[in-house]
Amino acid sequence: MTTEDMESVIGSSGRKGRKFFPALCSVFGTVILLGVIAAFFPLTVPRLMGYNIYEVVSGSMEPEIPVGSVIYVKAAEPETVEAGDIIAFVQNGSVITHRVEENRYVEGEFVTKGDANSKEDMEPVKYGSLEGKVVYHFPVLGRIMTLVSGNVGKLYAALLVLCGVMFHMLAGVLRGRQG
Repeated sequence: MTTEDMESVIGSSGRKGRKFFPALCSVFGTVILLGVIAAFFPLTVPRLMGYNIYEVVSGSMEPEIPVGSVIYVKAAEPETVEAGDIIAFVQNGSVITHRVEENRYVEGEFVTKGDANSKEDMEPVKYGSLEGKVVYHFPVLGRIMTLVSGNVGKLYAALLVLCGVMFHMLAGVLRGRQG
Protein backbone atom coordinates (compact mmCIF):
# COMPACT_ATOMS: atom_id res chain seq x y z
CA MET A 1 0.00 0.00 0.00
CA THR A 2 1.41 3.37 -0.99
CA THR A 3 1.49 6.51 1.12
CA GLU A 4 -1.26 8.06 -1.03
CA ASP A 5 -3.47 5.03 -0.41
CA MET A 6 -2.88 5.33 3.36
CA GLU A 7 -3.73 9.05 3.35
CA SER A 8 -6.92 8.47 1.37
CA VAL A 9 -8.03 5.71 3.81
CA ILE A 10 -7.23 7.83 6.89
CA GLY A 11 -8.85 10.90 5.35
CA SER A 12 -12.08 9.11 4.47
CA SER A 13 -12.43 7.44 7.87
CA GLY A 14 -11.65 10.76 9.57
CA ARG A 15 -14.40 12.43 7.53
CA LYS A 16 -16.83 9.68 8.51
CA GLY A 17 -15.99 10.26 12.16
CA ARG A 18 -16.52 13.99 11.71
CA LYS A 19 -19.98 13.35 10.22
CA PHE A 20 -20.99 10.87 12.90
CA PHE A 21 -20.78 13.20 15.92
CA PRO A 22 -23.05 15.95 14.48
CA ALA A 23 -25.54 13.28 13.43
CA LEU A 24 -25.44 11.79 16.93
CA CYS A 25 -26.07 15.23 18.45
CA SER A 26 -29.06 15.71 16.13
CA VAL A 27 -30.46 12.31 17.07
CA PHE A 28 -30.09 13.03 20.82
CA GLY A 29 -31.73 16.43 20.38
CA THR A 30 -34.61 14.94 18.44
CA VAL A 31 -35.13 12.09 20.94
CA ILE A 32 -35.22 14.57 23.84
CA LEU A 33 -37.72 16.85 22.08
CA LEU A 34 -39.93 13.90 21.08
CA GLY A 35 -39.82 12.65 24.69
CA VAL A 36 -41.11 15.99 25.97
CA ILE A 37 -43.87 16.00 23.35
CA ALA A 38 -44.81 12.41 24.26
CA ALA A 39 -44.99 13.30 27.96
CA PHE A 40 -47.43 16.15 27.36
CA PHE A 41 -49.43 14.49 24.55
CA PRO A 42 -51.89 12.64 26.86
CA LEU A 43 -52.56 15.91 28.72
CA THR A 44 -53.17 18.25 25.82
CA VAL A 45 -54.62 16.47 22.81
CA PRO A 46 -57.59 14.88 24.65
CA ARG A 47 -58.50 18.31 26.09
CA LEU A 48 -58.59 19.69 22.57
CA MET A 49 -61.01 16.86 21.72
CA GLY A 50 -63.39 17.84 24.55
CA TYR A 51 -62.29 15.51 27.35
CA ASN A 52 -61.68 16.52 30.96
CA ILE A 53 -58.75 14.70 32.54
CA TYR A 54 -58.48 13.69 36.20
CA GLU A 55 -56.21 11.57 38.36
CA VAL A 56 -57.84 8.92 40.56
CA VAL A 57 -56.70 9.44 44.16
CA SER A 58 -58.91 6.98 46.06
CA GLY A 59 -59.47 3.26 45.83
CA SER A 60 -63.27 3.34 45.67
CA MET A 61 -63.31 2.10 42.05
CA GLU A 62 -60.67 -0.64 42.39
CA PRO A 63 -59.95 -3.02 40.78
CA GLU A 64 -61.61 -1.51 37.66
CA ILE A 65 -59.84 1.86 38.07
CA PRO A 66 -56.79 1.68 40.38
CA VAL A 67 -55.40 4.58 42.41
CA GLY A 68 -52.98 6.60 40.27
CA SER A 69 -54.96 6.06 37.07
CA VAL A 70 -55.90 8.87 34.74
CA ILE A 71 -59.51 9.09 33.57
CA TYR A 72 -60.79 10.82 30.46
CA VAL A 73 -64.29 12.19 30.98
CA LYS A 74 -66.58 13.27 28.15
CA ALA A 75 -69.53 15.55 28.87
CA ALA A 76 -72.86 13.73 28.66
CA GLU A 77 -76.51 14.58 28.99
CA PRO A 78 -77.81 13.11 32.26
CA GLU A 79 -80.70 11.40 30.48
CA THR A 80 -78.24 9.34 28.41
CA VAL A 81 -76.49 7.89 31.47
CA GLU A 82 -77.48 4.30 32.21
CA ALA A 83 -77.01 1.91 35.12
CA GLY A 84 -73.51 0.46 34.90
CA ASP A 85 -71.92 3.59 33.39
CA ILE A 86 -69.01 5.11 35.27
CA ILE A 87 -69.47 8.84 35.79
CA ALA A 88 -67.49 11.72 37.24
CA PHE A 89 -69.33 14.24 39.36
CA VAL A 90 -68.53 17.12 41.70
CA GLN A 91 -69.25 16.62 45.38
CA ASN A 92 -68.04 18.98 48.13
CA GLY A 93 -65.56 20.57 45.74
CA SER A 94 -63.96 17.27 44.66
CA VAL A 95 -64.43 15.25 41.50
CA ILE A 96 -65.65 11.74 42.36
CA THR A 97 -65.77 8.76 40.00
CA HIS A 98 -68.36 6.06 40.76
CA ARG A 99 -70.59 3.64 38.90
CA VAL A 100 -74.26 4.47 38.35
CA GLU A 101 -76.57 2.01 40.08
CA GLU A 102 -79.75 3.80 39.04
CA ASN A 103 -80.70 6.88 37.02
CA ARG A 104 -83.74 8.49 38.65
CA TYR A 105 -85.03 10.51 35.71
CA VAL A 106 -88.04 11.96 37.54
CA GLU A 107 -85.98 13.18 40.54
CA GLY A 108 -83.08 14.31 38.33
CA GLU A 109 -80.45 12.34 40.23
CA PHE A 110 -78.22 9.27 40.14
CA VAL A 111 -77.73 6.56 42.73
CA THR A 112 -74.01 5.73 42.63
CA LYS A 113 -71.58 3.32 44.25
CA GLY A 114 -67.84 2.79 44.13
CA ASP A 115 -66.96 -0.73 42.95
CA ALA A 116 -64.83 -1.31 46.07
CA ASN A 117 -67.54 0.02 48.41
CA SER A 118 -70.02 -2.36 50.02
CA LYS A 119 -72.95 0.09 49.95
CA GLU A 120 -74.39 2.70 47.65
CA ASP A 121 -73.34 6.30 48.24
CA MET A 122 -75.36 7.97 51.00
CA GLU A 123 -76.28 11.03 48.93
CA PRO A 124 -77.77 10.79 45.45
CA VAL A 125 -75.91 12.78 42.78
CA LYS A 126 -77.93 15.63 41.30
CA TYR A 127 -77.89 16.01 37.53
CA GLY A 128 -76.25 19.44 37.90
CA SER A 129 -73.18 17.84 39.53
CA LEU A 130 -72.47 15.57 36.56
CA GLU A 131 -69.10 16.20 34.85
CA GLY A 132 -69.64 13.41 32.34
CA LYS A 133 -69.05 9.75 31.55
CA VAL A 134 -65.67 8.11 32.03
CA VAL A 135 -64.72 7.06 28.53
CA TYR A 136 -61.12 5.87 29.04
CA HIS A 137 -58.91 5.11 32.00
CA PHE A 138 -55.23 4.22 32.11
CA PRO A 139 -53.42 2.88 35.21
CA VAL A 140 -50.30 4.71 36.44
CA LEU A 141 -50.62 7.50 33.87
CA GLY A 142 -52.26 9.74 36.48
CA ARG A 143 -49.11 9.81 38.61
CA ILE A 144 -47.03 10.69 35.58
CA MET A 145 -49.57 13.36 34.64
CA THR A 146 -49.32 14.90 38.11
CA LEU A 147 -45.52 14.99 37.92
CA VAL A 148 -45.45 16.49 34.44
CA SER A 149 -48.18 19.07 35.00
CA GLY A 150 -46.76 20.38 38.29
CA ASN A 151 -44.30 23.29 38.48
CA VAL A 152 -41.28 21.00 38.87
CA GLY A 153 -42.38 18.91 35.88
CA LYS A 154 -42.82 22.03 33.75
CA LEU A 155 -39.36 23.23 34.78
CA TYR A 156 -37.82 19.87 33.82
CA ALA A 157 -39.70 19.95 30.52
CA ALA A 158 -38.38 23.44 29.75
CA LEU A 159 -34.82 22.35 30.61
CA LEU A 160 -35.16 19.25 28.44
CA VAL A 161 -36.44 21.33 25.53
CA LEU A 162 -33.47 23.64 26.00
CA CYS A 163 -31.11 20.61 25.98
CA GLY A 164 -32.71 19.27 22.81
CA VAL A 165 -32.35 22.62 21.07
CA MET A 166 -28.75 22.94 22.24
CA PHE A 167 -27.90 19.49 20.84
CA HIS A 168 -29.31 20.61 17.47
CA MET A 169 -27.32 23.86 17.65
CA LEU A 170 -24.14 21.93 18.49
CA ALA A 171 -24.74 19.66 15.50
CA GLY A 172 -25.10 22.72 13.27
CA VAL A 173 -21.86 24.25 14.59
CA LEU A 174 -19.98 20.98 14.06
CA ARG A 175 -21.32 20.66 10.52
CA GLY A 176 -20.29 24.26 9.82
CA ARG A 177 -16.70 23.53 10.85
CA GLN A 178 -16.52 20.67 8.37
CA GLY A 179 -17.43 22.84 5.41
